[in-house]
Amino acid sequence: MPSPRDSLAQLIQRCQALGLPATVQRRAILEVLLARDDHPTADDVAAALDERLGVSRATVYRTLETLVVHGLIERVGHPGAATRYDIRTDRHHHLVCDACGEITDFEEPGLDALSLPDFARSGFRVRDYSVQVRGLCRRCSRAPTTKPRIHKEPR
Repeated sequence: MPSPRDSLAQLIQRCQALGLPATVQRRAILEVLLARDDHPTADDVAAALDERLGVSRATVYRTLETLVVHGLIERVGHPGAATRYDIRTDRHHHLVCDACGEITDFEEPGLDALSLPDFARSGFRVRDYSVQVRGLCRRCSRAPTTKPRIHKEPR
C-alpha cells in the first residue's frame, strides 16, 4: 500500500513492477493526479492534459481504468455524481458535500480502527473500507441559499 502521496518516480516504478510501460500518456495522467487534491473526474484530467499534451478522452478513460485495475489509483464516487479518481490508495475517508459535490480527504484513527462485522456467512471477503461523511462543505454551509442536491430525511 503506497504512502499518502507517492512521488511520480515511485508510481512509475510501481507501474514497471506491474509490467505497465511508463508511456508518455500514463506519466502525464499520473502527474495531473499528483498535482491535484480535488478528486478529479476523467473529463477534468482530459481537460488538464488537453492544454499540455492533447491526449484523447478515450485514452484518458482507458488509462485511468488501467491504473484502477492495477491498484495505482482509486475510483471514488457517490450516488448521482460522476466517477472521480483518487491518487491516494491508503486507507483514508471522505467528506462529501451534498450541494457542490466536493470530495475532501480526511483521516481519523478511530474510523481506521472500526471493528467490522463478520461477513463470512455472506461469503463476502473485505479487502478494505473507507467512511464517507455527507453534509455541506464550508463554502456551501455559508451560502444562505444553498440547498442539498440530494435530500434525505435525518435519521
